[in-house]
Amino acid sequence: MTSSLRLEKITSDNVEAACALEVRPDQEGLVKPVAWSLAQAYATPDIAWPRLVFDGERLVGFVMAFFDVRFDPDNPGDRLRSGLWRLNIAAEQQGRGYGRFAVEAVCEEIRRRGQNRVTVTWVPGAHGPEGFYLGLGFELTGEMSGDQVVGELELGDA
Repeated sequence: MTSSLRLEKITSDNVEAACALEVRPDQEGLVKPVAWSLAQAYATPDIAWPRLVFDGERLVGFVMAFFDVRFDPDNPGDRLRSGLWRLNIAAEQQGRGYGRFAVEAVCEEIRRRGQNRVTVTWVPGAHGPEGFYLGLGFELTGEMSGDQVVGELELGDA
């Protein structure tokens, strides 16, 4: 992995390229397109943290985190969670460590905000990201969020 990897905010200069980013065809039903994610970020700016993943000048992915959300807003006992909301790595760029970089960057931001646990959800299935997340150390919680399984990663002390 090169040191030219970085996250950038979405701006008027890069939003079209962001919206053009596509995952592999077999993954399209498993993750929302970037444009959908940006609409959600626009509608929930208090919790959404969308970023583009660049390798040098090349856009290779999109990641969006969330901060301080209750999965069950009607249950005040449900703890606040922060984690990975979306991860889209361009089809031709997958398998090169960009996803790992993006997840680690989200973990770093969550730790910077004083938290020590990262939550992620995913649609289970043959072409889904379960192996990827489990390989990064996430563990299944046994919970579901809609039709998605919930995984968590302990970061240690914040």
